Amino acid sequence: MKHLILFLSVIFTTINANSQTFTLKSTDISGQLTNKQVFSGFGCEGENISPQLSWENAPEDTKSFAITVYDPKAPTGSGWWHWVAFNIPAGTKELKANAGNPSLSLAPAGTIQSTTDFGAKGFGGACPPEGNGDHPYIFTVYALSTDSIDLSADTPAAQVNYFIGANTISKASLIAYYKR
Repeated sequence: MKHLILFLSVIFTTINANSQTFTLKSTDISGQLTNKQVFSGFGCEGENISPQLSWENAPEDTKSFAITVYDPKAPTGSGWWHWVAFNIPAGTKELKANAGNPSLSLAPAGTIQSTTDFGAKGFGGACPPEGNGDHPYIFTVYALSTDSIDLSADTPAAQVNYFIGANTISKASLIAYYKR
């Protein structure tokens, strides 16, 4: 009987340990974006600060990470890429607030922040058209099967995302909304 209880205990512990999922969190955002995450330009007057992001329970075979922010409701026919950062080292578990500003060098060494749909590198905050309702901003962290994606910061976001998708092991997202 003791062996059966021990055996069941080991199985339960193993199942419980394996049931933890890859999760993305932020101390700066929840259901709604604030003026800190709103773009400064295109008629918007925000602070354009990328939020703090942290993740846990990444797959053990993760070799690097990528982060994207995407608005699928942007009236372009293809959405709007607000941030694409890749080649984030595998040991990374957090990006500090404003890491999306490449000139501040807050992102981990080796991280590449490519060109967004604003035509600039780094984070470009929310800036939906006035009167267009709530827009969802999807923040996603990707666990990748490669140490690096061999693309430059000048590569357009959609092209980088093709290579992110081709190398994704797992991903975790959170969504926040904003309207003008």
